[in-house]
Amino acid sequence: MARYIFVAGGVMSGIGKGVAVASIGRILKSKGFKVTAVKIDPYINVDAGTMNPIEHGEIFVTEDGVECDQDIGNYERFLDENLTTDNYITTGRVYQAVINRERNLEYGGRCVEVVPDIPNEVISRIQKAARKTKADFVLIEIGGTVGEYQNLLFLEAARMMHLQRPKDILFILVSYLPIPEKIGEMKTKPTQTAVRLLNEAGIQPDIILGRSKVPLDEPRKRKISIFCNVDIKDVISAPDIESIYEIPINFEKENLGNRILEKFNLKSRKQNLKDWEKLVKIIKTAEKPVKIGMVGKYFETGKFTLMDSYISVIEAVKHAAWFFKKKPEINWLGAEKYEKNPKKLKELNKFDGIIVPGGFGSRGVEGKIKAIEFCRKQKIPFLGFCLGMQLAVVEFARNVCGFKKANSTEFISTKSGKVDPVIDVMPEQKALLKEKKYGGTMRLGAYKCELKRGTRSWKAYGKVKYVSERHRHRYELNNEFRSILERKGMMMAGINPERDLVEIIELKKHPFFLGVQFHPEYKSRPLKPHPLFREFIKSSLRLRNK
Repeated sequence: MARYIFVAGGVMSGIGKGVAVASIGRILKSKGFKVTAVKIDPYINVDAGTMNPIEHGEIFVTEDGVECDQDIGNYERFLDENLTTDNYITTGRVYQAVINRERNLEYGGRCVEVVPDIPNEVISRIQKAARKTKADFVLIEIGGTVGEYQNLLFLEAARMMHLQRPKDILFILVSYLPIPEKIGEMKTKPTQTAVRLLNEAGIQPDIILGRSKVPLDEPRKRKISIFCNVDIKDVISAPDIESIYEIPINFEKENLGNRILEKFNLKSRKQNLKDWEKLVKIIKTAEKPVKIGMVGKYFETGKFTLMDSYISVIEAVKHAAWFFKKKPEINWLGAEKYEKNPKKLKELNKFDGIIVPGGFGSRGVEGKIKAIEFCRKQKIPFLGFCLGMQLAVVEFARNVCGFKKANSTEFISTKSGKVDPVIDVMPEQKALLKEKKYGGTMRLGAYKCELKRGTRSWKAYGKVKYVSERHRHRYELNNEFRSILERKGMMMAGINPERDLVEIIELKKHPFFLGVQFHPEYKSRPLKPHPLFREFIKSSLRLRNK
């Protein structure tokens, strides 16, 4: 029978609930238990697919094609498990399901109410995730912070589950303890307030994770214990660290895993975090860098840089760099500045490799194309995925094949005149776009790719015939242009056999020039770097050595 651990946040968001959940999951898995994780997001959106990455962060895609919150990506990376639609809950999904059920008379004609019908739907979805995965532990992250109106129904679901199964439910609060600069003392009042707000919802936390700039000292732990009604052993210090992969190790130093098992009257089946400890040692001791430039547009907001927009890409680069025991240095390069001032392209020579990730919309596209051209001509290792791959095809068609008007139909307007659509939308997608159906209507999730023998991709994947990769896009390489592209030196290194769609392109006479239609970053793991990222970093290190 599954045990359930609910994790809620204190009075401040963005303090690391997601990586805390992922880290707890990793610890419990290392002790021999089967673990899964569920993310509850309090927004009305049915999924995260239509959200702006600058506002919400990266849109992560699961094997079965669900567009979801980036925390699902953290869960997958730490647990080394593929999650599905059952691991993702939003307010929109819950209300949509209840309303559909009411319309189908599945409530037997009775009055359908917000309470208890909405919390009951939440509970049924959590329990479904447990059944599907046959998990010993289900970790449930409640998005946002306690005290928010949007979260009340999810806290109510947690309270109701605890009422039904008190011995199988645990509550963890992640709360930030600020240190005001002018005062110089760590303050516990925000945590006390958060606990009171949880108490008002009928919930008493069993464990408190104290996030702060520095580790919690004994006086602070004692104060939280007294005023928040928890054992001092259950006040866990969670200080800021350089790498999120160090968090499971830090939690184990605080005995968090064993405290959780004690509360469920369970004993560890084994103890094995050695592989994780080796990884953390590499992260902390790697000195020689590999310098990667990322040309994008979703990380600039005013004077601030938001890394969350490309978090899976960032982590995949790190995984591959650590595989070679190198220190990853990632630099953000705004695509639009290359449109305004092409002379700035020379800065790309400072990097060992360049990545052009995915994206939507015409902003910055010409700048990305100029960057790709520079990498092709200057023999700088290049990796592009989704839009990055498509723009590599556009650049090659324009400057090598002579199609000066080559472009993607995504960026063609009525004023464009005659254009060569080397990247085009699939027929079924045209119908959806015409009807203004955007949410959940792209080519999403895992699709098969057949690799061409002898190519760099084929070698990187271990010389296998087929691989499966995750997608999130509408536009494809237009097969009408395939033959001319191939004659001019572009290899179609990977093909989707069901639809005859190009999945991977390579250039023959280049140290490393590879574009993929899919998103390899979604499948990279800290202990299992993705083969294409690994090969890209390997080529980048060769350039550095030269």
